[in-house]
Amino acid sequence: MTQTISAPPATWSPPAAPVTQQPSPNQAPRSAPKGAIANWFYGTPGRMRALLILTATLSVLFGLAAAQGFRQSDGALQRAEANTAQLVRVQAIHTSLVAANADATNAFLVGGLEPPAQRQHFVDSLATASRLIAEAATAQPADQTVLGRLNTTLLTYSGQIEQARANNRQGLPIGSQYLKDANATLQNESLPLLDALVSANEDRVSTEFNGVGRGSAWLTVGGLLCLAALVVTMIWLARRTHRYLNVPLAAGAALVLLTMVVGGAALASASSAAKDTRSDAYADALALARARIAAYDAKSNESLTLIARGSGAEFEQAWKDSAARVDEQLAAVGRRAGAATTQWRQYQRAHTAIRQADDAGNWDAAVQQAIGSGQTSANSSFAAFDRTSTTLLAQTSDSTQARLADARGSLPPIGWLGLPIGIAAALLAAWGLSQRLGEYR
Repeated sequence: MTQTISAPPATWSPPAAPVTQQPSPNQAPRSAPKGAIANWFYGTPGRMRALLILTATLSVLFGLAAAQGFRQSDGALQRAEANTAQLVRVQAIHTSLVAANADATNAFLVGGLEPPAQRQHFVDSLATASRLIAEAATAQPADQTVLGRLNTTLLTYSGQIEQARANNRQGLPIGSQYLKDANATLQNESLPLLDALVSANEDRVSTEFNGVGRGSAWLTVGGLLCLAALVVTMIWLARRTHRYLNVPLAAGAALVLLTMVVGGAALASASSAAKDTRSDAYADALALARARIAAYDAKSNESLTLIARGSGAEFEQAWKDSAARVDEQLAAVGRRAGAATTQWRQYQRAHTAIRQADDAGNWDAAVQQAIGSGQTSANSSFAAFDRTSTTLLAQTSDSTQARLADARGSLPPIGWLGLPIGIAAALLAAWGLSQRLGEYR
């Protein structure tokens, strides 16, 4: 009998579990971000939405910057025009006061009743100064305090002149002292206030002239930032979508560029016109006003030298200083002041004749030359200079105002159109990006 040996039963094993690959501790799992806002900016569509917001925002900001730039330049021109007018008023006040003083001192040499025409010119000059003080205080509130003090000194000066006239008509020597006191009030109280007003208004005009060209910085910076965002967006879209031209985005960029070119040219033109006006008509107006003020001051000192009767060396030196300022300012104007310069030279020759007669001991002849009305007299020569320089000053002042107004008028209305232009560019940018976003829906 054969014995069969069977194999031992196999041991049963459960099926092996599948092996799960564990992520590396340095490798974060890629999954959609949590949160509605994060999801909205996730992936390529999210980047498109971010670019849409960026380009639209920068486009609107460009519009606001363009508007601000034009308004700043326009405002600077407007303020320069107003401050120039104020400066002309202040210098006219200065001229009126020294003209009145020249009339008063010259008439004092006559003795008794002064010539009616000269007296009327004195009265008119003081009335003009008072009127202009009121106008200047209304036009520029910042000058009101100083103008109020000036008006007070004007009243004091006028009273001292009247006392000098009353005593002079009676032949009393004290009249000359009142005249000297009046001149001291003018020189030591009134004119320093006017110098401060002139300096303040010149600074204001200079500040506004410098501010005309600063408006272009707003347009340039805002435009370059906006264009950079639009161009970068178009390049990014071209690489992502392989469509090399996005018409709405390109149109938005063209609109921004066109605004920069047209607006920049207009601002540059306005700035150039302002600079030309500053160095031409405005500079001539300032020089002529200074020349007239110095000339009247010289005329006053001419009379005061004679009134002092041999002890007026300080007044003659003051005449020389004032005459030198007139020469300097007329030279700054150049050929435009040709006729006025010729007449001023004639007056200087008449003054030389006065001094020669007085220094030779012929005081009566010197006085006659100073108060006479002959063709070669000092008064006649000075009156001719006064008429010519007055006309020339009015022309240069009017030219300054007109050229500044023309510079303002040359600015296109981008101050009002800037924001609509920026909104239009923003809408074009949004339209262009929305087209590509639609392809992901």
